[in-house]
Amino acid sequence: MELFGLPALELIYILTGIILIVVSILSFMDTTNSKRFGTGLFWLIYGISFIFGKYIPDEINGWMVIALAVIVATKQLGKGSYNESTMEMKQSESERIGNAIFVPALLVGIVTFIIGIFTKLGALVGLGIAAIAALLLAFGLTRVSIHQGFNEGRRLIDAIGWTAILSQLLAALGYVFGLAGVGQVIATGISSVIPVENIFAVVATYCIGMAIFTIVMGNAFAAFAMMTTGIGIPMLIQMHGANPAYIGPVAMLAGYCGTLVTPMAANFNIVPTALLEMKDQYGVIKAQWPIAMALLVVNILIMYYLVIF
Repeated sequence: MELFGLPALELIYILTGIILIVVSILSFMDTTNSKRFGTGLFWLIYGISFIFGKYIPDEINGWMVIALAVIVATKQLGKGSYNESTMEMKQSESERIGNAIFVPALLVGIVTFIIGIFTKLGALVGLGIAAIAALLLAFGLTRVSIHQGFNEGRRLIDAIGWTAILSQLLAALGYVFGLAGVGQVIATGISSVIPVENIFAVVATYCIGMAIFTIVMGNAFAAFAMMTTGIGIPMLIQMHGANPAYIGPVAMLAGYCGTLVTPMAANFNIVPTALLEMKDQYGVIKAQWPIAMALLVVNILIMYYLVIF
């Protein structure tokens, strides 16, 4: 579906790229950041990839990714000044706005759900539209300038740093592994170890494998491509007649159990510790692992009974 003459999802990518380029310009201009050129260049390249990535030759895109890696490896990302308001003003605004400050965040989920369910735009486009609606509402509630809004966004993305792009890199890695036939290698290895005629053994291996590969790769989507190709499709769907509509979502949930306990999922488990200024870098993981293990067992049981019945 198109919006303003462009595919809806591509338009969201373009808007994201524009925001990143504005962030890069502000970074270049921030003289308080001793690494402003590296920081600005990083977000500039990332923004360009969002806007023009599909039109740029693959080799050039590859060099752009290498450039991002070099900037990170040489530690050229830094933090600067973001024109933050005083603590007194923050306290005053907190009292004025109250719990209404949470409405924009709730709006993101609500609008995304409505657009994803009741339109043909899809959930990703819905998320983009929801983010824009939430941003406009936040501007109305806080009464800050657009310039300050970009500065706050820059402050957050600088705090997150290079891990902001980790999800995309890991998802791409999973796709490459799928093309390389890793799933078939997994299938061959598993079939020689476990009794494939035992449904519970296959289900447990599938779910535990999803969690383990997610821990290693940091992304359940990357793990899903390999484990479903190697176990889900040939051993559960084709061999035992399982319903893919049932086992697919549960497999993803099993993978998310791995997400809860891996530092590779930095945007979930490492970034929050930085934003919340926690003393223990792995405090989030330590708090989550018991729940993750319990949920993994539950997902195995759910998938087993969905397969059987």
